[in-house]
Formats: sequence, structure tokens, C-alpha cells
Amino acid sequence: QVQLVESGGGLVQAGGSLRLSCVASGLTLSNYDVGWFRQAPGKEREFVSGIAWRSGSTYYADSVKGRFTISRSNTKNTVYLQINSLKPEDTAVYYCASDSSGGAGTNRCRYDYWGQGTQVTVSS
Repeated sequence: QVQLVESGGGLVQAGGSLRLSCVASGLTLSNYDVGWFRQAPGKEREFVSGIAWRSGSTYYADSVKGRFTISRSNTKNTVYLQINSLKPEDTAVYYCASDSSGGAGTNRCRYDYWGQGTQVTVSS
């Protein structure tokens, strides 16, 4: 049984920061790609950031470059998303996801396992 659980969301003022966590069970994340996605009301789910654990390559959407940082902990089987300089347009439900064979990268359609999401709300 594969399970991904996000945490760390909340309400924060513009310019503030949050640190999201995604804890995995049922698989070792180091063997796969892990991505963060977000979905705002009325919008499609979009890629935010990802990491290919085997190579260490990281990926970021243009809208978050310089503000978001993805990292990992092998011992805790956890991936983190540090979010700085938050803007109101960052408000969304944030999801973590994992593929089942590696190589998903930024491709949403290749991710197989999804968490339930954590709400991030940024006030102006």
C-alpha cells in the first residue's frame, strides 16, 4: 500500500513563508521522482516543483523559481517544499505525488500516487 501524506499548509500573510512536508509509506522515494503540484479554485492542477531522487535533478515552474526550494530526507522518506516570499496567487491546495518507476519529471500524467493535499492560503 502506497500512501503520501502532506502537511504544513496554513494561512500566511503575503511575504511570509511555509514549509510543506510529504511523508511516503509503501515505497522508498529515493527510487522514484517526486513532484509538488497545486490547484487553485477554477484552475487546472499545475506542476510546481519536482525532484528525481536517483539523479538529484530538481525542477521548478517559472512562477516559483527563486522562491520555492524542494529538498529530501532519505532517512525520513520525506520530501519538503520550502516556500518563501508568498504571494496571494500562490493560494491553492498543494499536492505531492510520486511515480512508480522514475523519470516522471514535470509530466503530470506520469505520476501514479497522490496525496490528499494541504491548503495554502496567502492573504494580502
